[in-house]
Amino acid sequence: MNYIHIVTIALTGTLLTACMSAQEHRHDVGAGPSTFTLGMVQSSVKKGMPQDQVMAFIGSPNIVTTDEHGNESWVYDKISSEAAHSSSSGGGGLIFFGGQKSAGAYETSQKTLTVMIKFDHQKRVQSLNYHQSKF
Repeated sequence: MNYIHIVTIALTGTLLTACMSAQEHRHDVGAGPSTFTLGMVQSSVKKGMPQDQVMAFIGSPNIVTTDEHGNESWVYDKISSEAAHSSSSGGGGLIFFGGQKSAGAYETSQKTLTVMIKFDHQKRVQSLNYHQSKF
């Protein structure tokens, strides 16, 4: 195999592995993956469950309020952001002629999950409501 063939194969392999889409570069912005999901809440929190079990399963709420009867409501409000960035540069054979092209894509999205749990006078789950959105 001559030198030109080796260089061509090496450049083709490099260009093909360097071209990733924005979706392939996607990552969550923040400390790490969140385990607080709607599915986890729905499978963990059941009507009649005591407050201490709710706390053990899904953690501390963001907001705690009481109604006129002294019954507590807990609100969990979670927001996550995703960012994806992709850049590629090409040129293949154009590198030999001094030319090069570059392109890129950037995509962001946010997800919100709000969970509201109302407790009765015995500090047991009375109701579970939630709202989830992505934009």
